[in-house]
Amino acid sequence: DGRVIPLYTRSVVGLLPLITAEILEEETITKLPGFYKRLQWFVKHRPDLAQNISHCEARQNRRLLAIPSRARLERVLKYMLDENELLSPYGLRSLSKFHQNNPYVINAGGVEHRVDYDPGEATTGLFGGNSNWRGPIWFPINFLILEALERYHHFYGDSFQVECPTGSGRMMNLRQVALELSSRLASIFLTDASGRRPCHGGDSRFANDPYWRDLVLFHEYFHGETGQGLGASHQTGWTALAIGCIADVARLRSKPS
Repeated sequence: DGRVIPLYTRSVVGLLPLITAEILEEETITKLPGFYKRLQWFVKHRPDLAQNISHCEARQNRRLLAIPSRARLERVLKYMLDENELLSPYGLRSLSKFHQNNPYVINAGGVEHRVDYDPGEATTGLFGGNSNWRGPIWFPINFLILEALERYHHFYGDSFQVECPTGSGRMMNLRQVALELSSRLASIFLTDASGRRPCHGGDSRFANDPYWRDLVLFHEYFHGETGQGLGASHQTGWTALAIGCIADVARLRSKPS
């Protein structure tokens, strides 16, 4: 009947606006008078857009150009850093664990459609059977959010702190949150006390066989609860972004406690 019906799912898609953040240094802006003039015009003459889409703040000779305001960013991070929602032991899930017991159901044209939390391989053939967006951990989005957190911290500094994980009582600045997320992502590939790497699941060859145990596979995506590698394993692709996370962990370990 022509109606547009929004689908209220708790998905990593809802985190994508966080990525659109850029810091403009005052010394840079002053060298771009044309840009600065248009920026000022936009804020003054299009408050309908500037208020809801773009948010500018001045702090320490810097300007933050971003979609979420500080208050909205805090609200979103509360869900993002909740281990019963998007934060898993191994990174950010693509769909909230909330939907494990609360699937989103909509009836369209007499047909029922469901969005279930699906942390591993797809249980349905819809969308080609790939479940990247229904629960697993996917490196490209995780990495982009990591970088955005670093930018927000560069602007807000230690004045912006959130509980991480949500409900834990541990307060962190956004740089520390980024490192926490980086550590969780890196743990997918690091050995535990038994010599096993989560990315290899229960395959004992990668833990015990001297010819296999150091052959680390870079899978397409990873199980939202166990960290096991899923999808294509024969190509490194975007999962090579894990190297940056592992480097962060190495730097942390090298610092005196």
